[in-house]
Amino acid sequence: MNLVRDDAWKLLTEYTKGESLLKHALGVEAAVRGYARKFSEDENDWGVVALLHDFDYERWPSADDHPFRGSEILRERGYPEWVIRAILSHADYSGVARESLLEKTLFACDEMAGFLTAAALVRPSKSVMDLEPFSVVKRMKDKAFARGVKREDLRAGAELLGLPLDQHIANVIASMREQADALGLRGTLLPPASV
Repeated sequence: MNLVRDDAWKLLTEYTKGESLLKHALGVEAAVRGYARKFSEDENDWGVVALLHDFDYERWPSADDHPFRGSEILRERGYPEWVIRAILSHADYSGVARESLLEKTLFACDEMAGFLTAAALVRPSKSVMDLEPFSVVKRMKDKAFARGVKREDLRAGAELLGLPLDQHIANVIASMREQADALGLRGTLLPPASV
């Protein structure tokens, strides 16, 4: 089966209606595609996996169901096992170890893309365009900020890719900037303060 992004988008939007979850899928897709280019991997294939990683979450958010229900649906629709395995591996509780570079990249980008979105949205500009790694690291130290994101997952993702945390953050920011309009993160860049 050839992976077709339009088909993946139709599947995603069939099961996911919420704007924030759709934007999350697009953010993770942007980040994973960026790494596919860096690693000379198939950008389309990796992007489809990222786009679909949470497609079942809105309907079945419990750990008993997600991503297992989605995996069943993907299997029924003829998606290859490597796609299903990668999606299963992003959930720590699935029992599927992250072994391939794609699996490690998906995990590394999933929580990071969500955290960067939150960090961008609290900026005065509400934009990823002026978000910098040092401010993200500072936000990571604030336990009250984006409380649901495990900081150890953000660090573990960078380690899985063999990158310093700030470099991983910079890479994901750069990829998300390319899709800032689709992500709703272009914001309104403020003019420089007058002297």
